[in-house]
Amino acid sequence: MAEPKWRHEGEEPDYRFTLANERTFLAWIRTALALLAGGVLLHQFAVELDPRLVVTVLSVGLGVVAAVLSVLSYTRWRANEIAIRHGRPLPYSWVLPLLAAVCLITSAVLAVLLLVA
Repeated sequence: MAEPKWRHEGEEPDYRFTLANERTFLAWIRTALALLAGGVLLHQFAVELDPRLVVTVLSVGLGVVAAVLSVLSYTRWRANEIAIRHGRPLPYSWVLPLLAAVCLITSAVLAVLLLVA
């Protein structure tokens, strides 16, 4: 695999910053895997929750959010790495509020389903 051009831009950062950025990327990937696992578990083991269509939509939604988060985590890691190389501030990320909103909506829907069931 060829090395990307941006790896030759700016100055080589302190390896501690690069490793910290990678740890953050891996944390985002773990979060995406947890969302995916939650969707699979919800679909497979919440068989008593009705309506089943809502449970299925919630499960698929968690899987889609996990896939999107995986892509966004890479783009966020790359943007941070470029900013570090050029000595610029780290870019703002709208992923955190989005992820919080997804968790809020999922929790609210599950709470309603559990109370109604």
